[in-house]
Amino acid sequence: MTPEQAKQKLINNGITAVDYARENGFNYRTVVCVLNGTNKGRSGEAHRVAVALGIKKTGVAA
Repeated sequence: MTPEQAKQKLINNGITAVDYARENGFNYRTVVCVLNGTNKGRSGEAHRVAVALGIKKTGVAA
């Protein structure tokens, strides 16, 4: 899923980025950056956000 698709999924379900961040224990700005594609979610909290949103898969490619 792309960041744009993840953003649209939240919109379709009536969930704001603030609500998503609060419900999942993430920093709001990190969620917004991942959804906007300015943070690719390569490590740390951004990676956890990207995985939770379905943008990235867990694990490391061998």
